[in-house]
Amino acid sequence: MTRIAIFLLFTFCIAVASGETPAQPNVWQPSPGHQQIPIWPGAAPDAQPMPGPEKLLADNDGQWVTNVTRPTVTVYSPEGINTGAAVVVLPGGGFEWLAMDCEGTVVCDWLTRQGITCVLLKYRVPSLPYDWRSHSRPDGYVVPTQALEDVQRAVGLVRLHAAEWKVNPKKIGVIGFSAGGYLVAAISAHFERRLYAPVDEADKASCRPDFAMAIYPGHLAKPKRGDRFELNPNVPVTKQTPTTFLLQAEDDHVDDVNDSLAYYIGLKDAGVPVEMHLYAQGGHAFALKPSKFPISQWPRLAETWLKTIGILVLGSVVSDQIKG
Repeated sequence: MTRIAIFLLFTFCIAVASGETPAQPNVWQPSPGHQQIPIWPGAAPDAQPMPGPEKLLADNDGQWVTNVTRPTVTVYSPEGINTGAAVVVLPGGGFEWLAMDCEGTVVCDWLTRQGITCVLLKYRVPSLPYDWRSHSRPDGYVVPTQALEDVQRAVGLVRLHAAEWKVNPKKIGVIGFSAGGYLVAAISAHFERRLYAPVDEADKASCRPDFAMAIYPGHLAKPKRGDRFELNPNVPVTKQTPTTFLLQAEDDHVDDVNDSLAYYIGLKDAGVPVEMHLYAQGGHAFALKPSKFPISQWPRLAETWLKTIGILVLGSVVSDQIKG
């Protein structure tokens, strides 16, 4: 993802978050009434040097954060009826930044209106495959160890706190965008064993998602000779991979549509239920923004899919078109 250049035109500082405790400047904070919860009781495992302290920038798409060394989750409770379902939300940003608004809080606003508890994960970035020292991605198919560890931990925490957060532990899913979409595929493959030494009871709970939604995912199609491609071998698909929803635009010039195609073929060949929607136009990073293109209606398709797999109740009210 190469949208970072425009961020250099902007700086953003958060003032007072609630009127009680001043917010730490230049650090992402959730809206009043929501609290970030550190996912690790101490230092995060496999910590790597960062280029500096946590940094917050803003553009027309909202707030972006980088240099995250203290990953957190923020829980957003459902509005109205609680379906018992929960979704861990994984923003994108090329493993360099996290799009905390357009691929984070806005997604939570949509899902909580469907009666779903949202758990927004602020995972560690920069992280491989992005190398902040060279400002490049030497190997776009390497396992993003630190980010994936955070996802494993977050799903385990949701199951551990299921009763407290009024969640059905058998209805916990993930949704991710771009780099977060890759993490959806990664956690769907790497759930039998943690990448880190277990810390506490949360790491005894399963981190397998019950369902998964990968929205314009990247790093999934590995080129072969000629025009052929294959699935990234670091995201192997088995019969245990959770049922999946895929969405991408054919004119996505950041993460190629072949990423979704490669993953779809892998899921289909393994006998995993999968629903894929491809659109001619939409580009990249459209998230839930309204547009003139049919792809902006995708939340309705996702809601219908969630009903068909038993996460949402059939006959429940479908949300209005997402408004920017």
